Amino acid sequence: MLTSRDELLTTHEEFRKLAQEHTQYSKRLDSLTQKRYLSEDEKLEEVRLKKLKLRLKDQMECIEREYRQQYGVNVA
Repeated sequence: MLTSRDELLTTHEEFRKLAQEHTQYSKRLDSLTQKRYLSEDEKLEEVRLKKLKLRLKDQMECIEREYRQQYGVNVA
């Protein structure tokens, strides 16, 4: 059985786009955290990416909450 998140990933274009962006930011952040030292630009990028990821997560959760309210679906 699909969770509401799985369902949204397959049926909701905006949710899927947000999830893809979130994954891209996560990968870039992972590459930054692998470095022993960060330049000032990289430190700024790290902060910016964390904020962007959080914004995307909030948007995805809002869409998921609306979906659950509309269809009465619980998250597994």
